[in-house]
Amino acid sequence: MKTFFYGLVVVFFVGIGCGTTTQDLPVVQNFNASRYLGVWYEVARFPHAFERDMEKVSACYSLDSDSKFRVVNSGSRHGETRTVQASGYFPEGPNVGYLRVTFFWPFYGDYRILDLDSEYTTAVVTSGTMDYLWILARTPTLPDSILQSKIQTAKSLGFDVKKLEFPAPTAPVLSPKSP
Repeated sequence: MKTFFYGLVVVFFVGIGCGTTTQDLPVVQNFNASRYLGVWYEVARFPHAFERDMEKVSACYSLDSDSKFRVVNSGSRHGETRTVQASGYFPEGPNVGYLRVTFFWPFYGDYRILDLDSEYTTAVVTSGTMDYLWILARTPTLPDSILQSKIQTAKSLGFDVKKLEFPAPTAPVLSPKSP
């Protein structure tokens, strides 16, 4: 049960040292942290062992304060819902789409929002290296034209979009206070 979510820790702790860095990729500016709150569904992702066979993946964000947030990730593997809670902060302030996240204090990793539509309904997100990529949406699925646009955005930023996989939609949504 914990494999998936301990794997998320790997994204931020082990994965940061591997692969090409995303440090030079521009993150979203004029970011509104309050508008980013709520549920985001994983529409596409790069494959990793910690998400193997995971479906119905979502994340629910809430603010603890102006500079700190909480997130509950949930998903389903073989019909069993799994969750993990993380927290983080905005190292450059809540107006920049760059977050530092911890699943296991004191270790933090990057959460870099590279693309976000003006309505805050779709996003392209990475971690500290080009080995991690997620396309997120406020709905479990996206119209093909929008999905293809997000894939093209990721490709233009240098990601190998041929590696994308598409988990099954309709995620179990858990509140930020869930275990």
